[in-house]
Amino acid sequence: MCGIAGLAGADATRHERTVGAMGASQAHRGPDGTMHAPSYDGRAAPAMNTLLIVARQAVPGPYLDRESGVLPAFNGEIYNYRQQAKAWGIPLSARETDAHLLLRAWAKIGPSCREGLDGMFGLAVYDPRGGRLFLARDRLGEKPLYRRLDGGRLAFASEITTRTGYGTAPLVLLPEMLSIETPVGVDTPFQGIQLLAPATVLSFDVASGSLDQHTWWSLTRQRPFAGTYTEALADFSVVLAEQVPLRAPACDFALLLSGGLDSSVLAYLMRPPVCVTVRYRGKDRLDESAAAARIARDIGADLVVVEPDHLDFPKALPRMMAALDYPMGDASTFSEHMAYRQIAGLGLRVVVGGLGPDEFLMGYVRHALVLFGPDAVLKAGLEAYRPLPAKLVHAAGEDLDAGSAVTRRVLRGPDPEGRIHDLVADAMDRAGGDMARALTPADLVTAWRPLVMTSDKLPSAYALERRSPYLAREFAELSYRLPAEYKISHPARWKRILREAAKALGLPPEVWDSRDKLGFASPVPAWLNGPLAGWADTQIRTALAEAPASLRPLLKRGLGPGSRFDRSRMQALVTSAWFHEQTVRAAA
Repeated sequence: MCGIAGLAGADATRHERTVGAMGASQAHRGPDGTMHAPSYDGRAAPAMNTLLIVARQAVPGPYLDRESGVLPAFNGEIYNYRQQAKAWGIPLSARETDAHLLLRAWAKIGPSCREGLDGMFGLAVYDPRGGRLFLARDRLGEKPLYRRLDGGRLAFASEITTRTGYGTAPLVLLPEMLSIETPVGVDTPFQGIQLLAPATVLSFDVASGSLDQHTWWSLTRQRPFAGTYTEALADFSVVLAEQVPLRAPACDFALLLSGGLDSSVLAYLMRPPVCVTVRYRGKDRLDESAAAARIARDIGADLVVVEPDHLDFPKALPRMMAALDYPMGDASTFSEHMAYRQIAGLGLRVVVGGLGPDEFLMGYVRHALVLFGPDAVLKAGLEAYRPLPAKLVHAAGEDLDAGSAVTRRVLRGPDPEGRIHDLVADAMDRAGGDMARALTPADLVTAWRPLVMTSDKLPSAYALERRSPYLAREFAELSYRLPAEYKISHPARWKRILREAAKALGLPPEVWDSRDKLGFASPVPAWLNGPLAGWADTQIRTALAEAPASLRPLLKRGLGPGSRFDRSRMQALVTSAWFHEQTVRAAA
């Protein structure tokens, strides 16, 4: 994990002080050094925050190929960099890293080298041979990269707050922030600032100021798996056994161990020395610490238990919002934040988490509701989710059509412009009209962005690198290709093939056979209606008095009591904290 920032344009190096300030503003991402460097021709100036994981003796970036003048800044990890160096005939010393591979591969092969990179990355490469700056992101968007084109210059950075230091950017309430609590596509709540889409490479001609970009990988291009379930399970088990351990660092690291299926499988395959779980006293419904303790004992790991209470949330919220750039996430975001803080306090640099199987293997109740219908889900013993089926039925009691049903499952507010419906419809088209296959791409264009963003930004605030092994290309592609019945064979039997693999690995039945899905859920919504109700009301009302008109509808929705499946109050509070953070930054 590192950070990148910089400018490209005809007069870029005249603004080196600005680039230096941009890099310094996100120095927490790279405690081993923040540096910037001008290109040979003066038309680019990248900055890089370096966190050394692979080779602790390496020199901080940016890096320069003296022969070609290629100048890259790199954020992320390339897990196969030694293998690719050998395949491409590129020499690397023991003290050199994946960033050095990128440097030499780009100089030798050009932009197409990204196809051979297996990992997570956000990168900027200036190539003076064609006078172009290239920006690129990894396949599933693990590493963020924002851009802004202004006055013939292209500015870029890993964090939006770094980019706003380059120039003011008015706040904009996007319609989807009311619909699903987060921006979609490439939009951000800052006018003129966009997020580079996952698996996208952008080329900026510094002479003409023209932009060109294209997507270089897509999950929906994968052909359906044609083999039997037995064959699928064999292939799936091999991919797990090969790809997950590849993402274990050579140094000590911690695993976020909720006690659920996904993180427990990682524990058995990666054997982390430290596992960290979160529990809340008096909240037995959310407590999976007994299962986490069992898994930690099985693999011989130390288990660290973090126990926040309601007094911790008001203290943590400002730092969470400063890290996140804009409102995103859900109640589990607080649990993860507290876990990252604890892990950083242990002196570790890498944390591993179980993001991915829920989206790729139909692990959410909403997937079962769409595929099997509300009655079947409730009859399967999932009474705790009774409020959800109403979202999938017309007022007259008629079933929704497939596209509307998929849309309804992700909506948390109104969709007056139909933007979310259109995104889902496009996902279904790309899946060939197959509703089961459309569920994953629909998740990727709606609910996915805040998951990968929080997985990067929250740990980065504590100089931690977050790794998500299930986002390995081979795992994601194979999981998507599988027939729906290999993933979910019963309304209460989600992630079927992963459960079978877990059973074969020797995980205890209470893990692989569990019907509950908790993750790092927190009681924050209940606190906001209980011990923190007065504080929450004050925060929201204060923001209402000062916020622009565009934000007020969202804030007003939070003044009523929320519920387990209605996060309006939580969203309004988070938005209030975000607005306060922006006000403070503007005044500084």
